[in-house]
Amino acid sequence: MIDIDEHQTATKIPLFNLGFRAFFLGSAVFSVFATLVWLSIFVLDWQIQLNTSPLTWHAHEMIYGYSLAVIAGFLLTAIKNWTHRQTLNGFPLFILFFIWMLARALPFFGNSIPLEFTAIINGLFIVSLLFTTAIPIFKARQWQHLGIIAIIALLLPSNIFYYLGLLGHLNNGVNWGLYSGLYLILAMVLTMARRVIPFFIEKGVGYTVQVKNWAWLDISCLVFFLLFCIVDTFASNQLWNALLASILFVLHGIRMAGWYTGGIWKKPLLWVLYLAYGALVAGFALNIGVFTFDLSPSLAVHAFSFGGIGLMTIGMMSRVTLGHTGRNVFEPPPALFWVFALLLIGTLIRVLMPIVAHGYYTIWIGVSQILWVASFTLFIIIFSPMLMQSRVDGRDG
Repeated sequence: MIDIDEHQTATKIPLFNLGFRAFFLGSAVFSVFATLVWLSIFVLDWQIQLNTSPLTWHAHEMIYGYSLAVIAGFLLTAIKNWTHRQTLNGFPLFILFFIWMLARALPFFGNSIPLEFTAIINGLFIVSLLFTTAIPIFKARQWQHLGIIAIIALLLPSNIFYYLGLLGHLNNGVNWGLYSGLYLILAMVLTMARRVIPFFIEKGVGYTVQVKNWAWLDISCLVFFLLFCIVDTFASNQLWNALLASILFVLHGIRMAGWYTGGIWKKPLLWVLYLAYGALVAGFALNIGVFTFDLSPSLAVHAFSFGGIGLMTIGMMSRVTLGHTGRNVFEPPPALFWVFALLLIGTLIRVLMPIVAHGYYTIWIGVSQILWVASFTLFIIIFSPMLMQSRVDGRDG
């Protein structure tokens, strides 16, 4: 198992100084590549050899590939701040990153590599990430972070469900693996959003404001989201799904109202996170629409994933990169506005236009994917030099 040396500092290759560097850049590049592959398959009808169906590959890779890589980069960076203990860097970080890259590459070898081997490599990455994030937290005895570690741990059985389903050993395994994986990623996103968005708003709007949070709301959001995940993943009861989604729509709407202040609209690094949270709330509303208006469940899934996870991760990656490379988060590059705007427009097209004009569904998918690619390509252009070079203030990290 990959070990952590608490006395490691900067390395000769800045890309592996701290987890956010390699995993943010890797996840962004992979998201562009994977989206172009999916665009070629779905819209252009290209025949690309994979070890599973293109649809299941696309869903799995955006959950366990892109999203989990962003989470890995964020946690390996944040846990160092929380615990004041060195997290993975240098050659051990490279090994972890290589395992992640290998897992992304294996599906393209088709049937020439056993699916069981691909499953093992994907599981190895999750287990390695679990240990490398849990060790510093346990050593520092910061038990308040155990919920985050639990989410990573639960991703392992979810991924196992997926592969058991592909291998024909578990009925509904693929769906269980994909939906439970999506909701575990959402649980992580919601947890981190609750921690950081109020803080960022209070510190970033440029005037004194105290956003509102309530303990009863935090507990209610957690309990009802857990019930929603179980029902939607394993029970598939549309009535109960709609009822729980209705409650969550109200609860998270109250939370957003408590966080609101007009100054966020002047700060791209704030409004992108706020609107990302809004996309998650819209996902609950669309789940209600599945029952009441017979909407496609795919719309709710993409409000959660394309909008909520996409906007939240690109916003967090931008802020973390600026801060942890020694730059001023209050004066981000002007082009960052377009990174967020392109992805926001893509979200609206992917989620809303199929409702307005379903007859052009393939066109909406294609346009939204092109906007995703454009957004992340611009992100790579802006941030790859920062991620691959040493901090501008000369500090480690």
